[in-house]
Amino acid sequence: MKTAIVTGAGSGIGRAAALALLREGYSVILAGRRSEALAATAELAGADRDRALPVPVDVADPVSVSALFEATKQAFGRLDLLFNNAGTGARAVSLEELTVEEWRRVVDVNLTGAFLCTREAFRLMKDQSPRGGRIINNGSISAYVPRPNSAPYTAAKHAITGLTKSAALDGRKYDIAAGQIDIGNADTDMTARMKAGVLQADGSVAPEPTMDVDHVAAAIVYMASLPLDANVLFMTVMATKMPYVGRG
Repeated sequence: MKTAIVTGAGSGIGRAAALALLREGYSVILAGRRSEALAATAELAGADRDRALPVPVDVADPVSVSALFEATKQAFGRLDLLFNNAGTGARAVSLEELTVEEWRRVVDVNLTGAFLCTREAFRLMKDQSPRGGRIINNGSISAYVPRPNSAPYTAAKHAITGLTKSAALDGRKYDIAAGQIDIGNADTDMTARMKAGVLQADGSVAPEPTMDVDHVAAAIVYMASLPLDANVLFMTVMATKMPYVGRG
């Protein structure tokens, strides 16, 4: 039986991915800040509930992340997949109005959190038998083009692309494959506002199409299904008619 850690598993993309992996037969560590939300995800697993282990974690805290991976090792003995999904954003205000605290919180969670989890995954995966595993980072279409008033989020997601490439390169010697999924407008609580209208690059406000989050979960399951000698380095899954190609 394979084991996965999904961060940010209490809602949205993380919840959908965790439930999809459970349906595929994985044991899944549900990691996130809110214990109640993790418990709700576990309940949604239904008959697969016995393979879901909620573990509260602050991905920006090295001690908390270390405890997450120790709990994984103690419960299941190994780790086959890490989905670095936990993330946050800042106020949608002009760059000069952002506080340093807001900037640091986004970078700490979205970038440093992914690094801390990746580092612990390397330590576990390189020493287990059979050796190796897979890491999937949740990038974003913002890893390539920004939305207005999104400097901290966009900068962190651009940096995730660099982390993905470095992990893919440095993981080779340990049979660790690393890839990135870049998602555009999955229908979650976070994107609900898009149906009413969001700010565009030309200053207008317009509604944007979304897609079922289960399509994202299916893509993650596909990436995870490959043998370790094959890898999806980057995949973009997006609402077909959203303003990405040609944005701005």
